[in-house]
Amino acid sequence: MSSRLRILPAALCGVLALVAALAAGHLVASFGNINASPYLAVGNGAIDLTPLPLKDFAVRTFGTYDKTVLLGGMAAVLVLVSATAGLLSRRTPWPGVAVIVAFGLIGGVAVAARPDLTAIALLAPLASLVAGTAVFLLLHRIATRQQATDSSRRRFLLSSVGTVVGTGVLGGAGQAISGTRDAAASRAAVGQLVPAVSAPPIPADADFAKLGTPAFLTPNRNFYRVDTALSVPQVRTEDWSLRIHGMVEREIRYRYRDLRDRPLVERTVTMTCVSNEVGGDYVSTSNFVGVDLADLLEEAGVQPGAEQLFCSSVDGWTSGTPVAAALDRSRGAMLALGMNREPLPLEHGFPARLVTPGLYGYVSAVKWVVDIEVTTWKARQAYWLRRGWGEQAPIKTESRIDTPKGFDTVPAGTVRLAGVAWAQHTGIAAVEIKVDSGAWQATTLSAEVNPNTWRMWWTQIAVKPGTHQVFVRATDKSGYTQTETRAGTVPDGATGWHSTTFIAS
Repeated sequence: MSSRLRILPAALCGVLALVAALAAGHLVASFGNINASPYLAVGNGAIDLTPLPLKDFAVRTFGTYDKTVLLGGMAAVLVLVSATAGLLSRRTPWPGVAVIVAFGLIGGVAVAARPDLTAIALLAPLASLVAGTAVFLLLHRIATRQQATDSSRRRFLLSSVGTVVGTGVLGGAGQAISGTRDAAASRAAVGQLVPAVSAPPIPADADFAKLGTPAFLTPNRNFYRVDTALSVPQVRTEDWSLRIHGMVEREIRYRYRDLRDRPLVERTVTMTCVSNEVGGDYVSTSNFVGVDLADLLEEAGVQPGAEQLFCSSVDGWTSGTPVAAALDRSRGAMLALGMNREPLPLEHGFPARLVTPGLYGYVSAVKWVVDIEVTTWKARQAYWLRRGWGEQAPIKTESRIDTPKGFDTVPAGTVRLAGVAWAQHTGIAAVEIKVDSGAWQATTLSAEVNPNTWRMWWTQIAVKPGTHQVFVRATDKSGYTQTETRAGTVPDGATGWHSTTFIAS
């Protein structure tokens, strides 16, 4: 009967085999598409399979760190399972090998399911399987046969250190190789995007930033980001193209230079995520620079009966934009190349994305867009539509209190309130506030830039010492006033009055 491994070496065999497997898979994936890395492929698969309420909880709870939490949680689970596999293999290595094979199969299935990967990408999970199995068997043999003496223990220790160093080199090499296709240099080479038709200047009184509202234009670094991409796609302008096909008179493919050389237009647009809770901050405004989407569609010749633009990102994510909204020139849908006179940031869709004012981002603003199929709603269902979200997704009239913050302590007497409201493509007509159980009071609105942007508000109230609750509601230019009824973000955006509680002392 073979000797029984001690607990620590047994667990270490499993963990080090896991590290070797992930490093080898990452290295092989780096020569093609980094999304073939089994760790990322399984993570992306987990995102796709996560139930809608759990997705909504993750975005609401962790915000832009939701992907970091997912990857960290995956890492913890993998380490725990691999250590357990090692412990189950104290007498024989085969339980650990079985776990490694199971990991390899899961990675292979995850890679095969990715719409942006080809069959050759399966080499990455295969490399993980081979490397993990080889390292596990090697370390297990050394630990089993040579754990009796100090010199043999040193050999196991040296082998473990060597595995750590080797996997570090492999993983680093994979990261370096994938970095050679980093799109940052391509983005830098684009230079400043100067529109032929500029957006009207932003009036000085378009915000009340000194009174507690956001600045009217959101700096690129602060623009909200919500998407399903675990790793930011790296697409160089020289490799990028956009195909428009389907229910069109002629299929057209545009290269980046084709669009960059056109007279560019600039539009000021506020975008909102459907995951934005009442009072949330998934709303931002930018001067987008690009070309009219209607121009591109008219050049292709949209056929009668077409209902949606089934748009695909380079990483396989899809959205469905209503054709009527895309062709509505009063709305001003764009294929955007830049934000605030800079090329799009990598995380916001460089080289190109869609921007369709007045619709939530999941149907209107696909990033890293490479394919637009003109089709019907029945023929194709996009990513979120398959998961029960709404089809048309017009942005709902909403408002928010930015100051005072919840449970702030302020001096009793005159208190300043300020915030923001939005009703994209309709426009805000009025914002009112109510303190405790009092009557609704009008506020002062900022200058309107255009109906597709948010609008700031502020007012002053007199309060006595104590705890107070203030509510806000907006009325848009159609005459609709926000409902008090609370609804969650699913399936087509949250509703309800935002409120905040503060203490006057």
